[in-house]
Amino acid sequence: MSKLVVDEKLDELKSFIKNIKGNDNPESYLIATLHKAQELYGFLDKDVMDVIAHELKIPTAHIWGVATFYHYFKLIPQGKHTVSVCMGTACYVKGAAEILQTLKDVLKVEVGQTSEDGVFTLQEARCLGACGLAPVMMIDDKIYGNLTPKKTREVLEAIRKAEK
Repeated sequence: MSKLVVDEKLDELKSFIKNIKGNDNPESYLIATLHKAQELYGFLDKDVMDVIAHELKIPTAHIWGVATFYHYFKLIPQGKHTVSVCMGTACYVKGAAEILQTLKDVLKVEVGQTSEDGVFTLQEARCLGACGLAPVMMIDDKIYGNLTPKKTREVLEAIRKAEK
């Protein structure tokens, strides 16, 4: 078992499973358990899935299937901040591709990856619902609009500066 799952989070996960678990079908609370594990660890490591499999008496392969089916579950470590670039029509027409490329260049990642310093994970979004501010990106739960490559760099620099 990795060091990742041998800590106080493991006790909390096992306690959660014990409290939610009934004598019926363990698959009925599998997704809730995966959500709790991801909340605790930030992503679903194979060792975490093995613990869940053992506790729920479900094959790890089945848990893996569920975790990979749903977009919400992350299988690799995520950054402290999630950067989502809107690629909807209004944003795309107003330069979202250039904003995305700027983020890739500055963060030195591709979509779905996390920056080497662990601060940012880059994602694409189909629509963030802020078309009047196009192009936009969302970092965690904050929208940044009317972006230019320069403004995009400034936002990232300000967040990195705040992290120090």
